[in-house]
Amino acid sequence: MSDDTKKILDHFDQKTEETKRHFDEKTEETKRYVGQKTEESKRHFDVVAERMEDKIAIVAEQVAANTEKLEEHGQKLDKIDARLNRVEDTLEVIKLDLEFIKNDLKQKVGRDEFAVLERRVAMLEAKSK
Repeated sequence: MSDDTKKILDHFDQKTEETKRHFDEKTEETKRYVGQKTEESKRHFDVVAERMEDKIAIVAEQVAANTEKLEEHGQKLDKIDARLNRVEDTLEVIKLDLEFIKNDLKQKVGRDEFAVLERRVAMLEAKSK
């Protein structure tokens, strides 16, 4: 092998080593950067997750309070429904009573007819004396 070829090969080997070292350095630098960014992202997502958990807990408390209120309203509505049923029953009785009174009044004498009857009785009594 000639001296020139040997020099070229040595130079090539040297540049290959330099390139390898450079790539190794850049690989390590990239790993550190990615690791750093991974940790930052993890911390960020941990904070976001904690905030979400807090908000979910607040919503869960509100849902529980609303459920309790709805149950109270349901109980009140049940009581009102029972009272309305009793009122309906009472109204049915009143309706029947009014119908009876109305029919009973139709069979009775009105004021005008009563006044005429009183005059007739008075005239008959006067004649009989």
